[in-house]
Amino acid sequence: MDTAGRRHILKDKVPIFTVEDLDANSKYPTQGLAACEVLERYQNEKGQELVRVSTVKPYNIESTEGLFEFTVSASLVTPTPD
Repeated sequence: MDTAGRRHILKDKVPIFTVEDLDANSKYPTQGLAACEVLERYQNEKGQELVRVSTVKPYNIESTEGLFEFTVSASLVTPTPD
């Protein structure tokens, strides 16, 4: 869900999003993680921490609408260890 309240669906191979063993009998849609690159961090006029991210790197993941960039709440972005 982006900051405008728009729901985005990302589709790719299971290992891109989770280590769970998903198959045709699994419950969908399901939650997972999507690797992304942080392009910008900022606060909006309400003081909310926002992050603009791109899903091009490292796996070239696009939404079902063909989008690669999203602005989301900073609470949805988790840094990965180096």
